[in-house]
Amino acid sequence: MAQPLRQSPGAWLPLLSLLLVGPVACAASPADDGAGPGGRGPRGRARGNAGTDEAVPRHDSSYGTFAGEFYDLRYLSEEGYPFPTAPPVDPFAKIKVEDCGKTKGCFRYGKPGCNAETCDYFLSYRIIGADVEFELSADTDGWVAVGFSSDRKMGGDDVMACVHDDNGRVRIQHFYNVGQWAKEIQRNPARDEEGVFENNRVTCRFKRPVNVPRDETIVDLHLSWYYLFAWGPAIQGSITN
Repeated sequence: MAQPLRQSPGAWLPLLSLLLVGPVACAASPADDGAGPGGRGPRGRARGNAGTDEAVPRHDSSYGTFAGEFYDLRYLSEEGYPFPTAPPVDPFAKIKVEDCGKTKGCFRYGKPGCNAETCDYFLSYRIIGADVEFELSADTDGWVAVGFSSDRKMGGDDVMACVHDDNGRVRIQHFYNVGQWAKEIQRNPARDEEGVFENNRVTCRFKRPVNVPRDETIVDLHLSWYYLFAWGPAIQGSITN
């Protein structure tokens, strides 16, 4: 990974010298279109009186040359284009069902032979270092979840849910089942979260630690638990029964 550039305090001395010395004669650079009488300022605007024949230097100093050209070339072209836009976000990587039974465990509910894009419900899990990576997908426009229970009934369960909100985003939320009601817990063990809503499906991927400090709402995944599989609609980004 590239290390950030560091400069010692002494590295600023040449620049300070340029600022203190004053105007320095300098030749026009290749980027100075039409340098000479009138010239152009940092924003490409004419400087001086266009009606006089007095020659006006393109730049007042070497520092002015650097600042003006940097601004012209990096931020505004001669046509006045705006600041460059941010790079696009990488698309969601499809879930690889061919890895099921090889590098990860999978659960499918739906027609025989269905995959993460056609099953009514799909779950995969695999250990990556100190984490377990989960991938969930369901045929719904609301939410898809997996729960960890000490029995086969709902109640007292640690639940991770991927919820499609009204802004089109898929957020990973942590819940604790109080009886038949899912209560959102602010302490969320999920990390490396990503999700997408496409073709009326909610799909997500996240990691959570295998071992966690003792907590009623977050279980240790190195112990044995029953899986609870669930999905359903959402109203204004909140899950419903």
